[in-house]
Amino acid sequence: MGKPLTQQRRGKGGPPFLSHGHRFLSPGRYPAISGTQRGEVIELIQDPSKDVLLARVLLEDGRQMFMLAPEGLAIGDSLHLGDDAQARLGNVSPLKNVPDGTPVFNVELRPMDGGKIARCSGTYGTVSSHDEITGKVELRLATGSKEVKIMMPECRATIGIACGGGRPEKPFKKAGSKRFKMEAMNHYYPKVRGTAMSAYDHPHGGKSLGKSNTVSRNAPPGRKVGLVGARRSGRKRRREEVRG
Repeated sequence: MGKPLTQQRRGKGGPPFLSHGHRFLSPGRYPAISGTQRGEVIELIQDPSKDVLLARVLLEDGRQMFMLAPEGLAIGDSLHLGDDAQARLGNVSPLKNVPDGTPVFNVELRPMDGGKIARCSGTYGTVSSHDEITGKVELRLATGSKEVKIMMPECRATIGIACGGGRPEKPFKKAGSKRFKMEAMNHYYPKVRGTAMSAYDHPHGGKSLGKSNTVSRNAPPGRKVGLVGARRSGRKRRREEVRG
């Protein structure tokens, strides 16, 4: 008798797949603020759910908020959040007020969504230009693909670069360290290949595949592994033009 696949166990929601959400401190989103407010950084905290430090900020109206800390932020620094905030390190301002060439991170994809883009350690985007007619802002992401996004002018962003740059360069050295890190981030680890399993554990198991790994879109859950509903398989080859 076979065993349930990994995706079937994940769907059931057993203990290995449960999220440790009770340990997570804050999502680090922007709160709804009317006008411009001043805040002071009172604490820098390491949240298990993030690879960026969280800054606890005390606002002038008495509220406290958590935000992703930029590189160079220190306890006691003063920040400004709102439409009139200047383009200084740590300030939160709409993209329409950010000058060209300024690095920003934790950028909102849509106004008032709290921040969606460039939230990992060491990531940022650069404001390239402002459209004078539509008012939209061109944001160039610091990725290998040099992706460019056209953003709404009301989307908020934090001035600077997310702290923790260079984090992936440090090796884990031990498998146990990697395991604890993945468990803290609620990632299933280690992930075993289907071809390395026995035949009763996985459809691809049993020393050799022995058959095509393309399956129908309507296959039952225990069979739906591999190339599901694929139109084609194999390496993609470029067709050469035949010249007569």
